[in-house]
Amino acid sequence: MPSVKLETSDDAKPVDNGKATEFITSALKGLETIEPLVRSVEETPEPISTNVQGTIPSWINGKLLRNGPGKFEFGNTHYNHWFDGMAMLHQFKIHEGQVTYRSRFLDSDAYKNNCEKDRIVMSEFGTLAMPDPCKNFFQRFLSRFEMITPTDNASVSFVKYKGDYFVSTETNFMHKVNPENLETLEKVDWSKFIAVNGATAHPHYDPDGTSYNMGNSYGSKGALYNIIRVPPEKTDAKDTLQGTQILCSIVPANKSYPSYYHSFAMSENYVVFIEQPIKMDLMKIVTCKLRGKAMRDGIYWDPKQETVFHVVNKKNGEVSSVKYHTKAISTFHQINAFEEDGFLIIDMCCSDDGQAINNYLIQNLRKSGDALDEVYNTTGRVFPRRFVLPLNVTGGTPTDQNLNTRLSSSATCVKVSNDKVFCQHEDLHGDDLHEYGGLEFPQINYARNNTLPYRYFYGCGFRHLVGDSLLKMDLKDKTFEVWQQKGFFPSEPVFVPSPDAVEEDEGVILSVVLTPSQDKGAFLLVLDSKSFEELARAYVPVNMAYGFHGTFDASA
Repeated sequence: MPSVKLETSDDAKPVDNGKATEFITSALKGLETIEPLVRSVEETPEPISTNVQGTIPSWINGKLLRNGPGKFEFGNTHYNHWFDGMAMLHQFKIHEGQVTYRSRFLDSDAYKNNCEKDRIVMSEFGTLAMPDPCKNFFQRFLSRFEMITPTDNASVSFVKYKGDYFVSTETNFMHKVNPENLETLEKVDWSKFIAVNGATAHPHYDPDGTSYNMGNSYGSKGALYNIIRVPPEKTDAKDTLQGTQILCSIVPANKSYPSYYHSFAMSENYVVFIEQPIKMDLMKIVTCKLRGKAMRDGIYWDPKQETVFHVVNKKNGEVSSVKYHTKAISTFHQINAFEEDGFLIIDMCCSDDGQAINNYLIQNLRKSGDALDEVYNTTGRVFPRRFVLPLNVTGGTPTDQNLNTRLSSSATCVKVSNDKVFCQHEDLHGDDLHEYGGLEFPQINYARNNTLPYRYFYGCGFRHLVGDSLLKMDLKDKTFEVWQQKGFFPSEPVFVPSPDAVEEDEGVILSVVLTPSQDKGAFLLVLDSKSFEELARAYVPVNMAYGFHGTFDASA
């Protein structure tokens, strides 16, 4: 697809805005309003037919499951942040070239309580619930001294443990769901099984089904980062997280100001935690209700701190005494990690700015004209980068020289002391990726290439505040293919391998494309992942909000 040309400002300069400088070659003007993508929508609990144009390969048999916010207000109260909206679950069922669609709000306690009171009664990341107006003044005053109850609004992703599907956010609560009809089955609390106060919505999986995740714990002595291991099989039919263990705990650089993280990296033998300078002020978070502030008020970016890679042996939980440092970067999603020739290679989507999370206020996403352009142009871009970590660093390893002997990589890693290696990244792209606003929501052929060397990854280009193109990146020569059409906003690409695939990129890409300028114009897009040519669209006669993450559940 040809590039969409937008008007740019000739006198554009790198974004500073009090933040770490990010590489933006030109400021964009005339961005299309995306306000319809962050509006409340209705659920469609019973399956409806779609209008398929083109040909969907007959071998695709299964369900694309997606998660994201779908309701942004109750009564006259409204959410402030994109992450706060009530979880809506989506299912695109594909069979013999046809597609049906259904959606349901997650039947969480947050959703039920808000519906019952017709106002926001459960605080979320960016929204503090106001005291019950039916209480007297003294009761409302005392409620300010209560701790905020963690939300069970699991709006981030679909995850799998022991063969069952759950929807997850970043608190200690998940919900087991039925992928056939999206029914909410059971609320599951991580803290009932291990001593953690939450877990990410991005676990990793070994080939045998063993799952790994990360979660923080908070005690009288401060915070700890914990690596979590979930066994692959159930002990009985009602089993959820039974048998889950903490593999190891990592002490933060400052226990009162631990790092925020959305995900982590994993290779065949190691889990890698990236301690980034997006920090959580625990005192502010604990007192946010007393201060009348939402939790996000306690999260800040400290560009003076370096980013640290902690490497953990998956087999025995041993944390490497060698710490791998790089400059201040932020990362939400890793692409892949693998071991080769004594090095641990970590590919991830990075920004030199860590304040983007604060730009995704609903009021910002609903702006138009110059105000919308300003929000985008002051948001740091995200690009794919490679870090090379030498695994065999000893007292005899020389200092002050590049330890990366891989001729194919320009990344550097220099031993500074016996327990510190400083790393500089290699860009996994050329300058042309700047024209598409960088890349986020990365995906690979996970079943085949996770924790192994690979060639291709897929993602969304971000020439807007949400994805506005689909990209296929080729690591062999750092080139890419593009699908893009003006006014269309695709979701995270999901790779589905063909059943008889020989090559890594044989299969299809599935993405839900939204059209803010067209009422009920959404469609499921099917691309040939090898040629990146469009195969089909399945038009859905409903409106949807822009979501976060999904997965493909192949039918037996």
